[in-house]
Amino acid sequence: MRKLLILAALPALAVASPALAQVEGRVDIDGSVATRCLFTLPNATISLGELSLTSNGKLDAAKVNGRTATLSGWCNGAASTMTVTTTQLTTGTAAMTGFDNRVDYTAQATVNSVPALDSSLTAGAGAAATVGLFSGDITVLLSAAASPTGGIMVAGAYTGNVKVTLTPAL
Repeated sequence: MRKLLILAALPALAVASPALAQVEGRVDIDGSVATRCLFTLPNATISLGELSLTSNGKLDAAKVNGRTATLSGWCNGAASTMTVTTTQLTTGTAAMTGFDNRVDYTAQATVNSVPALDSSLTAGAGAAATVGLFSGDITVLLSAAASPTGGIMVAGAYTGNVKVTLTPAL
């Protein structure tokens, strides 16, 4: 009889106890990555050698035109841009009539078939080109070399530069 009472009481206990239900908690995770650009190879040199023709002392534009250098870098923002700023190739020596002490030129930087350029004839940077997300080589090409009057080049060391600027943007 005792067994019967225990068996009869089991369904009553099941009804009286609360139902077991699954419950969940949640942990949200967040983070961010800042837009940035970085040069992994930020400097290069183009050595032009003798700039004048030995026959008449005037600029040999072929010594400048077509010369290249390679920088390397990356940008992680979809709207990142690149600009180029050139400075004239000059010597510190003054030029008299019939002589030139500077070489003007155009520089074009290209990454993933997107060019940005600037001429040393105009102050400041050239127009910005949207390069977006990229990682790789940036080729800098010189062209359109000319001296101001087509005169004889003044003797001395000539220096100038091309500055490539990467600007991160979303």
